[in-house]
Amino acid sequence: MIAVTKKNEVTKQFQLHPKDTGSADVQIALLTARINELTEHLQGHVKDHSSRRGLLKMVGQRRRLLDYLSSTDTQRYHELIKKLKLRK
Repeated sequence: MIAVTKKNEVTKQFQLHPKDTGSADVQIALLTARINELTEHLQGHVKDHSSRRGLLKMVGQRRRLLDYLSSTDTQRYHELIKKLKLRK
């Protein structure tokens, strides 16, 4: 799990307005932070299969949110993948 301070920092960086905590941009950024932390964990704990399954579920959720964002607002989608350094 990501720390509260890091979560607040990511939320402030990607929110669309001051009270925004649940837009697709924020959700994708938070999932990306969790995916990065879990990836580091799995590099040291190769046999942790339950965490690997959770990682795959998070990657799928992020992919669905990215697909939604690309179909509704392509400009925000391109800006977001550039900021997060994700592949298309």
